[in-house]
Amino acid sequence: MRHQLLEQLLAPAALSAFVLMAACSSGGNGTAFPSQPNAAGAQTQAPAQIAAKIRSHKFTVVREGPAARVCPDVPAGFAHCHAWRRLDVGQVGPDVRPEHGQPLRKPSPGASQPPPTTPAPLPSAPASSCTNPGSGYTPCDLQAAYNVANSVGGSRQTVGIVDAYDDPNAESDLAVYRSQFALPACTTSSGCFRKLNQSSVKGNYPNANAGWAQEISLDLDMVSAICPNCKILLVEANSSSFGDLAAAVNTAVSSGATVVSNSYSGGESQSTVTSFGPAYSHAGVTITASAGDNGYSSTAQFPDDLNTVVSVGGTTLSSIDPRVESAWNNAGSGCSSLASASTSRPNWQTALANVTGVCPRRAYTDVSAVGDPNTGVDAYDSYQSSGWLLFGGTSVSSPIIASIFALAGNAASAGPAYPYAHSVSLNDITSGSNGHCHSGLCNATDGWDGPTGLGSPNGTSAF
Repeated sequence: MRHQLLEQLLAPAALSAFVLMAACSSGGNGTAFPSQPNAAGAQTQAPAQIAAKIRSHKFTVVREGPAARVCPDVPAGFAHCHAWRRLDVGQVGPDVRPEHGQPLRKPSPGASQPPPTTPAPLPSAPASSCTNPGSGYTPCDLQAAYNVANSVGGSRQTVGIVDAYDDPNAESDLAVYRSQFALPACTTSSGCFRKLNQSSVKGNYPNANAGWAQEISLDLDMVSAICPNCKILLVEANSSSFGDLAAAVNTAVSSGATVVSNSYSGGESQSTVTSFGPAYSHAGVTITASAGDNGYSSTAQFPDDLNTVVSVGGTTLSSIDPRVESAWNNAGSGCSSLASASTSRPNWQTALANVTGVCPRRAYTDVSAVGDPNTGVDAYDSYQSSGWLLFGGTSVSSPIIASIFALAGNAASAGPAYPYAHSVSLNDITSGSNGHCHSGLCNATDGWDGPTGLGSPNGTSAF
C-alpha cells in the first residue's frame, strides 16, 4: 500500500530527484525549488511540496549529493578508512591528512580547535529520540530498519573500535550525538566509554588527524545507534600501518572488548597475512571489518580476506517501511588469491563453490548493512568540522554489524560462521551490482553474493 501511496504522491520526473527513505523520524529538510511549468504549460509540484506530502505520510526525503572519502589512498602496508562524507552537508577544515602514515603536529595541550566555517545548528534539547538534526538516518531509523528497536541487550558487552590517529573530541562529540537522540550517556566517568592508545595506555595518544577523527566519530555513533547499552572501547593506533592497527586490535581484545569493529582495509599480501593476521583471530571475540568502497576488486582486501573475520558489505537502504534495500554499487567484495590456511575457503563457505565459481579460497562479504552515502547516516564530529555531517561507506556498516553481534550476546561463540548457519534470519538482498565479474561475486542474487553476503540484519537471531 505504501508503494502505491508513493506512486500517487510523486510524478516520475520528481521521483528521480530524491532518495526516498521511509523513516520513523520526523525527517530532514528538503531543498525548496519553485514550481516549474511542464511541457504543456501546467504547473508541476515543486520538490518542497512533494517532500511535504511525503513527510505527512512518515517518509523521510533526502536529496542525493556528492560524496568523497575522508581518508586518502595509501601505499602497501597501510590501510585507509572507508567513511564517505557528503560534501553538501556541513563543513570541514583544511585537509590535514598524513602522507603515507607520517605523523602530524599534535594540538598544543589545552588548545582550542579552530572554529568551524559554518556551524551546524543543534536543537537545545531533543524533542524525542527520533528528532533529526540533519538529513540522514537516525538511531530510530536504523533500529527500525534492522528490527532491533525492541532489543535491550548489550549491557554486558564491550564493542571495541579500532582506528588510526587521535580524535581529541571523541568523548565530547559522542555526548552530543547521544544527547540529541535521547540515548543514555556514555562517559569515561561512568565506565561506559574508554579511550586507549595502542599500547593500552590512557593518554599519550597519537597525533590528531581530521579525516580519521571523522571516521572515529562515525564508528562511535553507529555503536550508540544500534546498541545504546553497550560499553564502548576506542583504541587509537599510532598510524594506519597494518602493524600499528594489528597492535591496536590486540589491545582492544586484551582490554575486554567482546566484539571489535575495524572500518578500514588495504591490499592483501602474504607478508601482511602472515605477520598481522593472528591479531584478527581471538577465541571468544567476534571481529568485523569493512569490505571496502571500490566495488569488486581483483585484489582482495586485508583483513576481509581472513576466514576469522566477519566481512561487512554495504547496501543502499532506500526505504525502511517497507524495507527496500539493494547492493550499493561501490560496496567491496572479492576473493583471496593467497594459498594460506587463514585465507583458505572455510568449511562454512563450502556450499558457495558453485556460486563464486572462480573463487577457490575465502570469498567476501559475509553480511551487510547500509553504506551508500545517498542513503547515509547522521553523525557528529567537531574536530576541524562543523558538527552534524552525513556519512556513508562500509565504515557505517561494520560498526552496525558489530553492535548487532553485541546485542545478540553470542559474540563469544559466534564469529563469521554463525550467520551462515542462521541465514534464514537475515534479509536476503537480491538486486544491485558492484562491478563486472562472475555473477556471484558482483551481482546481488538469492542467497549469498559478493556485495551483500548473506544479507542484512533482521533482528539478532543470525548473530
